[in-house]
Amino acid sequence: MDAFALALNDLLVNTFHDILKLEEESLAKSSANRLSINEMHLLEAIAKGKEHGRSITDIAKELSITLPSVTTAVNKLSKKGYVEKGKAESDKRLVIVYLTQEGRRAETAHRFFHRAMVNAASQALEADEKEALLKGLNKLHAFFKEQQVSIAQQEEPV
Repeated sequence: MDAFALALNDLLVNTFHDILKLEEESLAKSSANRLSINEMHLLEAIAKGKEHGRSITDIAKELSITLPSVTTAVNKLSKKGYVEKGKAESDKRLVIVYLTQEGRRAETAHRFFHRAMVNAASQALEADEKEALLKGLNKLHAFFKEQQVSIAQQEEPV
């Protein structure tokens, strides 16, 4: 690896680790301290459905995890009181997941944490630095999405 690749690798790995650590610490201090980071991210995905909820399939696709994994996690969150399950009006076979009041409270607190973190981090940047950072991160995000698609295509049976 050249010097740039080494520096980029270290920066990506360390930044990911630092963000995860901050999330874990924030979660541990919050009223949602019974939740893991993965459970919190599941609540975030469910919250995108607002009062209509989200299907297990939609959640699995968004988080790139299997249907059984989502089902298991939803069942755990249901036992903890953060979500409720129901049936879709249009198709009674379809399970829809909704946040409870406790789930909404936890998701709102986590969303606030993200906003505060982003606001604090961006205060140290000049306007041109913000623009360059967003441009670079958008390209990086597109690259990783392409890699996910490529890997998924390799896994599909021919």
